[in-house]
Amino acid sequence: MSTGSQEFVRATPRPGGPIVSAVGYRTHGLRPALHRGLPSPYLTVIFSFDGPVVSGATAEQATGPDAHRTDIVVGGLHQSPAFIVQPEHESGIQLAVHPLAARALLGLPSAELTGHVVVPGADVFGAAAAEVRERAAELTAWPDRFAYLSRYLTRHVDDPLAGVRPEVAGAWTWLARHRGAGTLPGLAAHVALSERRLTTLFRAETGLSPGQAARLMRFQYAKEAVVRAVTGDARLDLSRIAADHGYCDHSHLVRAFQQYTGLSPTAWLAEECRNIQAGGHRNGEESTS
Repeated sequence: MSTGSQEFVRATPRPGGPIVSAVGYRTHGLRPALHRGLPSPYLTVIFSFDGPVVSGATAEQATGPDAHRTDIVVGGLHQSPAFIVQPEHESGIQLAVHPLAARALLGLPSAELTGHVVVPGADVFGAAAAEVRERAAELTAWPDRFAYLSRYLTRHVDDPLAGVRPEVAGAWTWLARHRGAGTLPGLAAHVALSERRLTTLFRAETGLSPGQAARLMRFQYAKEAVVRAVTGDARLDLSRIAADHGYCDHSHLVRAFQQYTGLSPTAWLAEECRNIQAGGHRNGEESTS
């Protein structure tokens, strides 16, 4: 009896551009399941080529009559998992977009998307996006699909940070350089603003406080370290991973996993085992190759 197949193909976006990673996916003959879309420091854009993406803020919503159904997904920054129905067959391209590039790429600050599990792509890109999705689906080679969507999405983007205050851009860069382990006083001093003023500006642009963004970054790197340990056949040392990624101890890392995945690290690994083995777990900067 066939166990089905999964294919994940990655593109390398232009360094410093608005698209941080691009992953093409195709699955066939898998048992339908419910996937957890984890929070990350990036916006999510999905062009589905094989039926709508069905999702919800809870497992009950995703599998019920109030589920979101759309062929083009735009997802904002969020701090709890989204639930996506994985059908027997699916294909498409998922993009991770830098949140400070939202104005240039999407025409609105990422703060307007924050907290929304799904915004229909037509509401953001306009009705022409449906034709773009259909044309991309008709192309048969992944490189052609990546190139076509990239040209469409970035056709008007000269400066990915256009409209973003330099203090906010500088703060995001500082947090990323410290992998989310920096302090708010240190961050505020770096951009020469008071902590209160920085938090106000940062939240207005991204929808998150600097601390929330830092915790998302820290979790992103820690999650990747957990996966690398498992895929590299190394012993899973959560205490060491916690220490290496700015957590006080093992229990703080476990609590971060419970917040962002709804599960413990080991339970999440067990649930995502097939996706991890197929290489489909990664997103963001560490996904590019």
